Amino acid sequence: MNLIRNNFSPTVCFVSVILAVLSLCGCASSSSEAKEQKPAIDSAGLEIISLHKEKLASSIELPGELIAFQQVDLYAKVNSFVKKLYADVGSEVNSGELLAIMEAPELNAQLDAAASRLKSQEAVYLASKANYDRLYETSQTPGTVSQNDIDQALAKKNSDAAQLDAAKSAYKEIADTKNYLEIRAPFDGVISARNVNTGAYVGPSGKGSELPLFILQQQKKLRLVVSIPELYTGYLNNKLNISFYARGIPQKKFTATMNRLAGALDNKLRAERVEMDIINNDKKLLPGMVVEVNIPLPAADSSFVVLKTSVVNSTERLFVIKVAGNKAQWVDVKKGREQADRVEIYGDLATGDSLVKRANEEIRDGSALPRVSIAKQ
Repeated sequence: MNLIRNNFSPTVCFVSVILAVLSLCGCASSSSEAKEQKPAIDSAGLEIISLHKEKLASSIELPGELIAFQQVDLYAKVNSFVKKLYADVGSEVNSGELLAIMEAPELNAQLDAAASRLKSQEAVYLASKANYDRLYETSQTPGTVSQNDIDQALAKKNSDAAQLDAAKSAYKEIADTKNYLEIRAPFDGVISARNVNTGAYVGPSGKGSELPLFILQQQKKLRLVVSIPELYTGYLNNKLNISFYARGIPQKKFTATMNRLAGALDNKLRAERVEMDIINNDKKLLPGMVVEVNIPLPAADSSFVVLKTSVVNSTERLFVIKVAGNKAQWVDVKKGREQADRVEIYGDLATGDSLVKRANEEIRDGSALPRVSIAKQ
């Protein structure tokens, strides 16, 4: 008994008590931390919305370009020299108005030669025709002229007639070519560029002139051209009213009506070209201007519309969380148009389905849900 008392000294007993107290404190701390962990889903419940259909009318803002309703590059038809210019940059011209006169001396020589050939061929034809007419009249007396002579004379007359027609065509061709030495406006418009001066050598594109003599634009009527992304092409139709702002005239709002749809997508942009006619009598709008276009997208049919917070866009899928039997069910959807905080969705859904208002990936597919409350969209 004395030996045992000596081995357990007061110091050893004190250390044992301290260790026991620390062990109890550690157990209490672990229990407290376990109780403070929050569940993945708020026990207070989730807000859900009831799915229903409606028509979502929205609009999109896109850049557009103003171009001349008609524009043409005017080149010389034949190689020639500029003799006189009657128009300059900014000149307003009418259809058929003379813009420039060219000169090509060799054309005059060709025309004179063609005229000489024409007169010569006319004389030959008249002679052969007269010969045939005499033989034919003589042949009316039996036995005076053989049938072979009459046939030969008729063939000669017809051949000379054909040669005369060819000579007339050659003369007309050169005369028409000479008329091309006068450059005239094909429609009413404004000269937006002039690239030659008097005395310059000009000709068809790539054969004397790399640049046109004039660029003529119809500016009192313009085309507004917009490329509509593929996502929105299904909402377009003719006679749709749009509005736009020009950067150079930000204080004024312009309106137009959609006139022409391409009916096909551009291979590079994957967008449909849409054109609107703009009356521009005051010429405040200029061809080449970039404008901001607001295009309304009216809904033709009803569709499911939800808050954007109800749609989860993860790295793998786009889905909403449907409440079915107090459990979460992920339903894949596709987005349509967007407006403010709402968006169209398309998927395996039905009217009256309950969706989580504020969905996220933490609400796992198939997980049990706490009690829920109905929320307004």
